[in-house]
Amino acid sequence: MGGKGKRREKDESINEGGDEFNCKPSTSSTETKKQKQILPSTIKNKEKRSEIHSKLKRQKKLEKRKKLKARDAAEKRAIELGEEPPARQVPRTIENTREADETVCKPDDEELFAEIEADEFSAVLKGERVPKVLITTCRFNSTRGPEFIKELLEVIPNSHYYKRGTYDLKKIVTYATKKDFTSLVVVHTNRREPDALLFIGLPDGPTAHFKLSKLVLRKDIKNHGNPTSHWPELVLNNFTTRLGYRVGRMIQSLFPQNPEFRGRRVVTFHNQRDYIFFRHHRYVFESKEVKQANSETKGKDSKPEKKSEDKVIARLQECGPRFVLKLISLQHGTFDSKGGEYEWTHKPEMDTSRRRFFL
Repeated sequence: MGGKGKRREKDESINEGGDEFNCKPSTSSTETKKQKQILPSTIKNKEKRSEIHSKLKRQKKLEKRKKLKARDAAEKRAIELGEEPPARQVPRTIENTREADETVCKPDDEELFAEIEADEFSAVLKGERVPKVLITTCRFNSTRGPEFIKELLEVIPNSHYYKRGTYDLKKIVTYATKKDFTSLVVVHTNRREPDALLFIGLPDGPTAHFKLSKLVLRKDIKNHGNPTSHWPELVLNNFTTRLGYRVGRMIQSLFPQNPEFRGRRVVTFHNQRDYIFFRHHRYVFESKEVKQANSETKGKDSKPEKKSEDKVIARLQECGPRFVLKLISLQHGTFDSKGGEYEWTHKPEMDTSRRRFFL
């Protein structure tokens, strides 16, 4: 019994003096945090893992909210003192860290404007020719192809659909040129699904081949609107390089240059990371009642009266269809699969960097 008591006393004395003996200067608070923090991936229990993950997520959200409040307070304080607010940090994205490209157009580029004045689309874009578009299909049509073409006819004004049949594409190009069509659009389908678009400028080209993906028809869009027959307003975003300018002008030549704003229709081609997103909207103006408290009160206990005022609110309603285009090739002249010269073609070697864009 005496031996056990002595051992306990020795252990207690060692533990008491251990703090003084082992006390070392702490390296940093971040290292201690890292030691204390348990990664959810190291926990085998599923319930415990999800619990810790949700806790970490909540902590990050609270820290982010604190930073935003501190930033807003610093800006407000600087404005009150008449000083310049601290500059906000710009987040690093793939777009603003893209690789330098020599073909990016500048506003003072005289050579670019000279090329634009003499290109194949100048007559249509200046208003000398009225855009007239012929839409057709590949030889083997699908079930969703006609529905997509029906909606394309509503999107593009002065467009006409002709059945392909067994005619060769070169014969269709010559026929469309004789009938004063300015553009030819071919909808290609594969496995009952439209998967490519071919834009051919008439009579001298060029020919652009686009891959079509993520097609959503009007009937599949929730709370969709029905467009009117007015000419739409066209919006082209982020076509910055010489190739992008050429593709943008080709798309622009499909639509009339004097939109009818009374119809409140907007067609958008938004380029992001060389993917062209197509959207079709219409403006909707709605009157909404907004209640405002009246400050004039008769007695102490009387509550302030609320007045209702009508406020006009504008919003966008999607009309459809919705799809994404990816440029595969741009060819000189009209379509020629064997002897045609290409201005630009997409190759697998071009996809070595995520920060390299061509449009």
